[in-house]
Amino acid sequence: MRAVIQRVKEASVTIGGKRTASIGPGFLVLLGISDEDKIADSDWLSTKIVGLRVFSDAAGLMNLDLAAINGDLLIVSQFTLLADYRRGNRPSFIRAARPEKAVPLYELFLAQCASLIGKPVQAGIFGADMQVSLLNDGPVTIILDTKTKE
Repeated sequence: MRAVIQRVKEASVTIGGKRTASIGPGFLVLLGISDEDKIADSDWLSTKIVGLRVFSDAAGLMNLDLAAINGDLLIVSQFTLLADYRRGNRPSFIRAARPEKAVPLYELFLAQCASLIGKPVQAGIFGADMQVSLLNDGPVTIILDTKTKE
């Protein structure tokens, strides 16, 4: 699994002109699921994201996690994070998991994150054509990959 995590003041997803999900302060997570991903990848990534201490404390230092600020999560599936550009200029998405594998892992990841933060998470709709809006805070953007644990 590969995730791009953006600390946001607010974020939302619009599908077909209708806002389907929105959050206030917290994380917008763009999530790519590869054909090699397993439940253990979801376990590691959800725990790592929820525990990230990148929100400012009273001294202005990045010391607080989502729970400390009562932050929200908006999670959007994005298979293009698995793009392979090694040959030519047209990306290959062969490493991205097919829906029959990706959807259950995506739903598991949503449930794990909700359990870890103790409240529902907002989400895009898997496979939908989505417009994602955000007000990046900082900006703070972090990339995590379960294959490299980076």
